[in-house]
Amino acid sequence: MIMKKKLVVLTGAGISAESGFETFRDTGGLWEKYPVEQVATPEGWLRDPDLVTDFYNGLRKQLPTAQPNAGHLVLAEMEQDYDVTVITQNVDDLHERAGSHRVIHLHGELMRVCSSRDPDNPRCWETLTADRLEVRHGEKAKDGSLLRPWIVWFGEAVPNLDLAAREVEQADIFAVIGSSLNVYPAAGLIRYAPADSPIFLIDPKPVRVPTRREVEVIQEVASKGVALLRDRLKQLD
Repeated sequence: MIMKKKLVVLTGAGISAESGFETFRDTGGLWEKYPVEQVATPEGWLRDPDLVTDFYNGLRKQLPTAQPNAGHLVLAEMEQDYDVTVITQNVDDLHERAGSHRVIHLHGELMRVCSSRDPDNPRCWETLTADRLEVRHGEKAKDGSLLRPWIVWFGEAVPNLDLAAREVEQADIFAVIGSSLNVYPAAGLIRYAPADSPIFLIDPKPVRVPTRREVEVIQEVASKGVALLRDRLKQLD
């Protein structure tokens, strides 16, 4: 039996933006409309949990209209030929809806809510559905604390970082898709790729890569670039 090569992919906001999901950092993005300190920090939550709840309720309402694009779909199709792990900085569920089976969310999941006392306690997690996209003001988790979004806010630890680093360490191929590589610690994952594993970067804009390693750049949007990556990998096989 021939073992599939392990392809590990780090995806960022660029792949979701093509699906119509509003991003945080780009021009016109959410951080220009809502101060980070208000809606994406533990301090903001403590000051006004109703405001934070409303913000993520509104963001969640975008999900039903955002659909996986060709970038998401081709990545899922590549599981036929590769052992694919997707590590995403995005909080949407577009990779899962495209059919990807192994997705590690670094910055949380928009459709999951949790205890505000102990966010990483799985017994207090709840997955929302298309029929229930909103959390009510004052709604409680199983431990009696307020329900909050299962989102990694600024100043909080990234619980899945070690898991993601271990995946990258085992990669036969590593690719970065639609990420500016400006957000740490996620951007540092590229340094965990084995020395003999090729690294690819897909982005229409120039990206400053935080490594001296050779990186093959595909200067395209994700919907086109992932198909080009698939063709390029076939040449290497």
